Amino acid sequence: MTQVHDFAQIDVFSTTPYLGNPVAVVLDAEGIDDERMQRIARWTNLSETTFVSTATTPEADYRVRIFTPGGELPFAGHPTLGSAHAWLEHGGVPRSSDVIVQECEAGLIPIRRGAVLSFAAPPLRRTGDIDDADLAQIVAALGIERSQVLAHQWVDNGPGWCVLQLATAQEVLDLEPDLSQIPTAMLGAIGAYPEGSPHAYEMRSFAPRIGVPEDPVCGSMNASVGQWLAASGAVSGSYVVSQGQRLGRAGEIVIDVDGDGTVWVGGATTTCFRGTAIG
Repeated sequence: MTQVHDFAQIDVFSTTPYLGNPVAVVLDAEGIDDERMQRIARWTNLSETTFVSTATTPEADYRVRIFTPGGELPFAGHPTLGSAHAWLEHGGVPRSSDVIVQECEAGLIPIRRGAVLSFAAPPLRRTGDIDDADLAQIVAALGIERSQVLAHQWVDNGPGWCVLQLATAQEVLDLEPDLSQIPTAMLGAIGAYPEGSPHAYEMRSFAPRIGVPEDPVCGSMNASVGQWLAASGAVSGSYVVSQGQRLGRAGEIVIDVDGDGTVWVGGATTTCFRGTAIG
């Protein structure tokens, strides 16, 4: 029997609709099996499609499953904020007036309600330097010299991220990667803007192995990179990251580092489409 589910498409991380990163959100998704979820995600052809259902634990307000065109992710950033936005608009009422708790494969993710929605960065599953062999392949795939890499790190909070830090934002914007040569599942690059600029950093994120050549604006990577930079003492307090320029987007990610070291990742969320989906 055909099921019909409420549906929304949310633009995340831009104050201007259609210049952030879209996520498709299927609400009241009970009854949609794994195969159908994957089929829907391939069809929407967005970087992520989410399926919101009743939480399986009393600590959470709802449960979300996150699919790319190529597979399921335990956690992702802009789908977290977009799903929370859609759930609230759909009539969801959190247990706390200040914090929504999302259940996903990575665990329970707090989402703070304020001027914008912000999620608490989940614990890193893998850290440490990228090994020399992988680093050599990554540098070659990005078409840069090893001397341009100021630092590098595994910053995996579920999707499989590793990142290179370059000296400048312009170097990041100038990258022309050979995606077929990237040896890791997901790769990012970050570089700083001059002091006094509206943004502290420019970020780019590449995930060709899961069907996303370049992610327009990536919350999960900004979360884990924020944890890395905060732990190293490179950042404190709040800063803003720009992402998506090379794809014609205007993403802005607000990072807040609490006094206890918790990294919060926030940004604007706007409903651009609302309707129904056949499940």
